[in-house]
Amino acid sequence: MPPQQPNRPATRDRLLAAAETLARRLGPGQLSLEAVAAEAGVSKGGLLYHFPTKEKLLEALVASHLDSYDAALQAAGAEGPDQLLRAYLTQFRDDRCAGVPPSSGLLAALAQNPQLLDRVGPCERDFLQRIRGNSSDPDFATAAFLVIHGLRAMTLLGTEVLTEPEVDEIQAWLLRELQERRRS
Repeated sequence: MPPQQPNRPATRDRLLAAAETLARRLGPGQLSLEAVAAEAGVSKGGLLYHFPTKEKLLEALVASHLDSYDAALQAAGAEGPDQLLRAYLTQFRDDRCAGVPPSSGLLAALAQNPQLLDRVGPCERDFLQRIRGNSSDPDFATAAFLVIHGLRAMTLLGTEVLTEPEVDEIQAWLLRELQERRRS
């Protein structure tokens, strides 16, 4: 049995994080393999081992974005009504508290090859269907899902119309409202 390569996932994750950082800092259209390798502290050959083309890197950025939300929903399971919506709202809150910005990788993919986003809509639709199916109030779940999407999109595009405290209040209200709906 060949020895495990423990640095493979770590290197791949560093490369994806570097691509996200650069897309945010330089703009999505300025992402280059050389810059990503340098930002991650990896040789270009090391980057090409994980992502042989820029297209593969962008595909991985999109997949990583979708996987993070899927993982949050999977972790919540279906322990009871509203657990998936609670997990979705909580991930948004936790990302904001940790200073994790929305995925610039999606913008980079859109700028380079809009077809890379063909997978996003169906996955997001699946997330919404799972959240609605686990919800005691599917209409509220849909509205909350769309509010979070709108807040993320405004941050990603730099078109925020709410202050940080106002966003904090909206997310807190959504969680309180969810709790109240469960009690009724």
